[in-house]
Amino acid sequence: MHLDPELAAAVPALPDLHIHDLDGAGARMAELAANVQQEVPGEVTTTDHEVAGAEGVPVPVRVFRPSDAPGPLPAVLLLHGGGFVMGGVDSLTAQAVDLCAHLPAVVVAVDYRLAPEHPYPAALRDCEAALGWLASESEPLGVDAARIGVYGMSAGGGLAAALTMLVRDRGGPPVRFQVLDAPEVDDRVETFSARTFDATPLWNHDDAVLSWRHYLRGWDGDVPAYAAPARADDLSGLPAAYVSVYENDPLRDEGLTYASGLLRAGVSVELHLFPGTFHRSTVLTGAAVSQRQVTETRDALRRALHPAP
Repeated sequence: MHLDPELAAAVPALPDLHIHDLDGAGARMAELAANVQQEVPGEVTTTDHEVAGAEGVPVPVRVFRPSDAPGPLPAVLLLHGGGFVMGGVDSLTAQAVDLCAHLPAVVVAVDYRLAPEHPYPAALRDCEAALGWLASESEPLGVDAARIGVYGMSAGGGLAAALTMLVRDRGGPPVRFQVLDAPEVDDRVETFSARTFDATPLWNHDDAVLSWRHYLRGWDGDVPAYAAPARADDLSGLPAAYVSVYENDPLRDEGLTYASGLLRAGVSVELHLFPGTFHRSTVLTGAAVSQRQVTETRDALRRALHPAP
């Protein structure tokens, strides 16, 4: 690995999030989230809702809104990471508050169902329901329904990519922009980076294999592109994208390949590989490379959702 010195110095203190011990990893991820900003400042208001989901299953969402920003505002549907098997909206507070303040935008964080108890397509259906609710409730939420972006990290990035395909194919609410941060999009786990990075912090080759095994549990037959977007034959007509990948990450090459596929299909893409990083290394907020990544991602969203007149 070629680690950024600031990140390398912090690696020994990182928790073990490898999912060979799924219950333990989930508990440690929750503890990690609790150590990040949970208090919401006065300039941001939050409300919790339950959205009607598939088969009548409610989908919890948390809405963050700038208190004093005039509307209607753009919106960001925010999808957490965690390999389809762990994580939740509590891990998104600091990120949602940051986006509210700096874009500004209404941020809707989705508490989608997790595998292995709820394998594919449960999480995607929850995200689809949340997007439909956001669009249908745009007026009371103070949202401009023509300026909705989706933003996902890791498994959330895979769900964001799949969601844009789903609404393209089904004629769902239009998505203006997609941010795919280290997207988990390829169940085959055969890229060079997937095979090479077997001892990386926070996420490695074995995690990727287990993640897909849990997410696709019970699936019989060919894996559809709505589960693993890297399998898609047609990426045309999807929203413009910002794709970020981490140098020392098993998911690096599938993100690069997916971004290239979008470009070949005529989709506008901004692609960044952040040197010296590893999967989810932005949790180390004090590192300069983490700060640069957060700022550049935020700026890409601002340009897409607050276009110059």
